[in-house]
Amino acid sequence: MRWHRNVLLSAVLLLGYCVAAPAADAHWADQAAAEIAVAGATARVTLTVPTGLLPFAGDQREGRLSDDEILAHRVDLQRFLAERIRLQGRYRLQGATTEETGTLTVEPGPARPPAGGPAGRAPSTHTTLTLNYAWRAPIEALTVRYDLFVPSVSTASCLATILQDKQVRNVVFTPEHRETTIAFGRTPVWQAVGGFVTLGIEHILTGYDHMLFLLTLLMLGGSLRSLIKIVTAFTVAHSVTLSLAVLDIVTLPSRLVESAIALSIVYVAAENLWRGSASLRTRWLVTFGFGLVHGLGFASALQEMHLPRANVAASLVGFNVGVEIGQVTVVLLAFLALDVLRNRTWAPSFRQWVSAAAALVGAFWFVQRAMFT
Repeated sequence: MRWHRNVLLSAVLLLGYCVAAPAADAHWADQAAAEIAVAGATARVTLTVPTGLLPFAGDQREGRLSDDEILAHRVDLQRFLAERIRLQGRYRLQGATTEETGTLTVEPGPARPPAGGPAGRAPSTHTTLTLNYAWRAPIEALTVRYDLFVPSVSTASCLATILQDKQVRNVVFTPEHRETTIAFGRTPVWQAVGGFVTLGIEHILTGYDHMLFLLTLLMLGGSLRSLIKIVTAFTVAHSVTLSLAVLDIVTLPSRLVESAIALSIVYVAAENLWRGSASLRTRWLVTFGFGLVHGLGFASALQEMHLPRANVAASLVGFNVGVEIGQVTVVLLAFLALDVLRNRTWAPSFRQWVSAAAALVGAFWFVQRAMFT
C-alpha cells in the first residue's frame, strides 16, 4: 500500500539523517588524551584536549593554542585546570600518612606530542599542554579526578596512560567515570583490561559508520549459518588490522581510512539492491576485505592513547573484547528483528529502502571525508 511506502521512506530518511549527523564528526573530535608520568614526588601530565574547552586563552582565535598564548594565560589556565583535573597523592612524611592535591604549574606541551595522539591527528582542533604536579614527598598512591569534557556530549572521554617506574596502567575517563585511585604496586590483570572492554563497547556503539555497515550487511537476511560466517569474517579481519595499526606495523592516513569505510557501506548497499540474494554466497569474503579497513578505523581510539609496549597486549585484548560484545549484541538484535519481519508483505520493500538510504548516507560521508576533511 502507498501509505506503507511513504511511512517507510520517511522513517529511513530520518534514520539516515540522524546517523549522518554524528558520524560526520571525526572519532577523536570529543576526546582528550593524557600521559601521566609519576616520578617520586612529581607527576608530569602531557594533556591533549579540544581547544574549544579553553576559549579564554585563544587570543588569535585559531584552532590550536600557541606557546605564547599558553604562557600569556598561564595563571588563568592553572586556575581553570586545577579545578577540573585534580591529582591527589598519598605519601608519608615524618611517620604520618598524608593526602593532598599536588601543586600545579602549566607549560606549553612538547614540540612533538605523543605519536598518534589527537594533536598529531588534528592540529587544528586540539592543544597539547604540560601539567606539572608536585608534593612534599614521594607518593605511594594517586587519585585522579578528571572533569574536563566537551559539554553535553555523552561520548566525550579522556584516554589516560599512567606510568610509574616500570608499571603502566590505562584508564578511560568518561562523564560517568570521572575518578580513579591507583596504589603503586602490582595491578591485577582485570583492572588493566576492564577499562578497555568498556571503551571497545562504547566505540562500536557510537561508531555510526561501523554500525551502518553491519546493519546493511544484514538487510538480505539469510540463514544463521550465513550470519555466523559473515560476523566471523568481519571479526577476524578487523582484529588483524586493529593489532597491526596499534603496534605501528601498518599505518594509513586517517582521511583515506575513513573514506574507505564510507565506500564499504555504499558497496554493500549497492550489492543488496542489484545482486540481491545472489551476493550472499560471497558476502563473507566481501566482509573480510572491508573488515580489514574497519579495523584501521577501530584502531584510532587506541592510537590516540600512545600505548606503551609494556601494556599494549592487555589493552588490545580488552578493547577487542569490548568491540565484539557490542557488535554481537547489535547483530543479534537486528537479526531477530528482521526475522520477525520476514513474512510481512512489505519486508522486501523495507530492506530495499534501508539499503538505498544506507547507500546515500555512505556516499555523503565519502564526499565529506574525502574532500572536506
